[in-house]
Amino acid sequence: MTSDELRQTFLNFFQDRGHKIIPGSSLVPHGDPTLLLTTAGMVQIKPYFLGLEVPPSQRLTSCQKCFRTTDIDSVGDNKHLTFFEMLGNFSVGNYFKREAISWAWEFVTKYLNLSEERLWITIYLDDEEAFAHWREVGVSTERILCFGQKDNFWGPAGDSGPCGPCSEIHYDLGEEFGCNRPDCKPNCDCGRFSEIWNLVFTQYNQDRSGQRTPLPKPNIDTGMGLERTLAAIQGKSSPYETDLFSPLINKVCQLAGKEYGQDENVDRAMRIVTEHGRGIPFLIADGVMPSNEGRGYVLRRILRRASLFGRRLGLDKPFLGEFANVVVEKMKHVYPELITNEALITDVIKTEENKFISTLEIGLALVENLIDDACKEKRDYLKGEEIFRLYDTYGFPKELTAEIAREKGLSIDWEGFQAEMERQRERARAAYNITLAATVGLRGNLSVVKIPSSTNFVGDRTLKHQSTVVVLLPESEWPKNRVDSVSQGQYVGVVLRETPFYGEMGGQVGDTGEIRGKKGRITVTNAVRHTVSGSELVVHQGGVVEGHIFVDDVVEAEVDEHRRLDIARNHTATHLLQAALRQILGSYIQQRGSLVEPERLRFDFPQLLPLSQEEVKKIQQWVNERIRQNLPVKTKIIPYNEAIAEGAIALFEEKYGETVRVVEIAEPVISKELCGGTHVKSTGEIGTFLITSEGSIGTGLRRIEAITGRVAESLIDTRFSSLRSMADALESPLEKVPEKVKTLMEDLEKERKRSLLLERELSRRMLESLLKGVERVNGVMVIAARMPPLSMPILRETGDMLRDKLRSGVIVLATVYDNKPNFLAMITPDLVARGLHAADIIKQVARVTGGGGGGKADMAQAGGKDPSRVDEALKLVKNIIARRVSSPVKNED
Repeated sequence: MTSDELRQTFLNFFQDRGHKIIPGSSLVPHGDPTLLLTTAGMVQIKPYFLGLEVPPSQRLTSCQKCFRTTDIDSVGDNKHLTFFEMLGNFSVGNYFKREAISWAWEFVTKYLNLSEERLWITIYLDDEEAFAHWREVGVSTERILCFGQKDNFWGPAGDSGPCGPCSEIHYDLGEEFGCNRPDCKPNCDCGRFSEIWNLVFTQYNQDRSGQRTPLPKPNIDTGMGLERTLAAIQGKSSPYETDLFSPLINKVCQLAGKEYGQDENVDRAMRIVTEHGRGIPFLIADGVMPSNEGRGYVLRRILRRASLFGRRLGLDKPFLGEFANVVVEKMKHVYPELITNEALITDVIKTEENKFISTLEIGLALVENLIDDACKEKRDYLKGEEIFRLYDTYGFPKELTAEIAREKGLSIDWEGFQAEMERQRERARAAYNITLAATVGLRGNLSVVKIPSSTNFVGDRTLKHQSTVVVLLPESEWPKNRVDSVSQGQYVGVVLRETPFYGEMGGQVGDTGEIRGKKGRITVTNAVRHTVSGSELVVHQGGVVEGHIFVDDVVEAEVDEHRRLDIARNHTATHLLQAALRQILGSYIQQRGSLVEPERLRFDFPQLLPLSQEEVKKIQQWVNERIRQNLPVKTKIIPYNEAIAEGAIALFEEKYGETVRVVEIAEPVISKELCGGTHVKSTGEIGTFLITSEGSIGTGLRRIEAITGRVAESLIDTRFSSLRSMADALESPLEKVPEKVKTLMEDLEKERKRSLLLERELSRRMLESLLKGVERVNGVMVIAARMPPLSMPILRETGDMLRDKLRSGVIVLATVYDNKPNFLAMITPDLVARGLHAADIIKQVARVTGGGGGGKADMAQAGGKDPSRVDEALKLVKNIIARRVSSPVKNED
């Protein structure tokens, strides 16, 4: 059985038993701030377990890509992985232990044909129910082992929350892979027994005191590791020997010109390159970019580790981009986002790898510095915390540090290193824990809003609608208590049964307008969405400006029409902008963030290099051409899978239901996106599209801001008016303004150069008199002089010439240029070695004139505020030097 067959067989097996197959989610968790990356199949199921959302079925199954970094340093052995696929089946208050155990045993023995003689079961020590069910399916008593909380009890994730015992299926790889101890069994550290499936029985709620009470409806959450299970099926001792990894191992062998299986050190390096090199494209495809924090740091760290171990295989030049192409080819039929983002994946990897190769040289230099420090301190070892800092901050492998140290006769403080490593692991575990408690608290706060169904949105058909008040929440009580009425002067949240107001979502801001009843009126300043127990509510926020509003009042809700149309223009323009970027830059472009407001739109997208002026111009022209064509904008509701099959673009971080709304522009289609926002009926309504800025917002991410419609027209009018004023001032026709400005700039540059020549000549003529004015202060030659008005570049040139002439001395020059004091200090190398510091001197001198500055030991500059005190400031120079030379040198601010 191949990896593809295992994946499909699992999903089909559970589908045949009433489970709905749901697509796996992104590695970037949706709507869960407690998680760095998706670490288990249950991450996207959690809202169903907590009752925050209604599941599409009570029985679910999925294949979920996961990423864990808690054991990143163990990657390289035969079993540990950071990126892996998890097959899972889930029950949301439906079936429980009997079915979960029965189906698991049936699948592994009948469908995977794993020998019962190699299978072992572990259960929680007092879970008699699970024990009985395993016995029912035919597992012998001696093959069911009991373990405690550490190995066979899951949760709670925080101080309190859902938890329960778990039961694991272990596969015996054989005695040759064990420790040969007679008591060797599952959970032994030797690695003989491979855990392939974990069945979690979430049946309790634990309070902060540790008291556990049964849940009203227990849940099932299982996770089968595809890679480990595949190794068992194919009779391999390691996932790296399966069909999933063999093409990748072969590629590393080809790149390095080495064979796998001949040398364990080489094999380990190959496994590290292969494992990390496999995970990197998946992270990038899901929107993660290299950085020094969060998810970006995880990506940067594994990329650097792969590059380092590639170097140990003799791969001195960048190679991970080429390796990533093999990963994409191998996995694209299962995860199409890889092929969609292939160009971006390659570009990001090449850029980051090239950057790290230069960093690597720095790392080697830092190791040499540590060795020098150890020798100076007469230590025969390198400190553990220093090695860890090199390892953690620069991605420099501890093995390479140890090897270099050994060559110098030094050892490593591994105990100190491990202590730092354990502290890092604890931080990682805390970051990856699925903090159910936080989400439970959110549910508790919002559970006050109990209505039978979601707010029905009618704003795509009308902007004025008669509705009924369902819930009133005064600001002072939100979200704790609901009230029956509100009165003038209160700020409130209002839930209506139906509403024309669009609630803020998907980057589009909420509508504003009015809610009017017979006895009162509310000005709505925002509309936001909340999901409560599966119901999607729109909460209208605003102030009661007149009378009273009561629950069950029949009211008229009316949206601000002009504002809504401005928002719709910008939203449709955002879709056109994405289409233009994909057309001009490449199909790897996908939205990584957006904001749609009435005044502007903002679009974030993956791109390493800045856009050229020509590219920005082409993008703007492309969008405006489609606006002039007045193309139809249509929407339809279809099944998610059908929409994706048609080529609709989905947001990488968004979570979608079974059916989705698709927004299409033109026929044939030039843009097709999954979107719930408001849009114009045809592109001509947008009017005009202007890009106002394009820039970086982080490594590998760019942002375009633009305006449309009335705002764009206003900007054009303003700029045209400014151009007319400029033409009048220049006494030039409009069309000749650029030429006239160019001529003026050229003339100005000529005058600037002429001024510099005059300043330079003036300073040279002063050199002789300055040198004659040298004074000795405790044996140090000092020039402290006020110069005529000179620009800073000429002042520095003067200082350089004086320093060359003096050979040994201190120079402090001052000038007043454009009515602003400027100071320069220069010190020759011999006096720097004696402890004099230019920055220290210049700070004290400039302070007299109310200014400040800084620089290096040999050169510093500063500015001031009060020109009248320049001479007074210069008088300090000799006193400062006298103190420094006659006493031990200490830096002062």
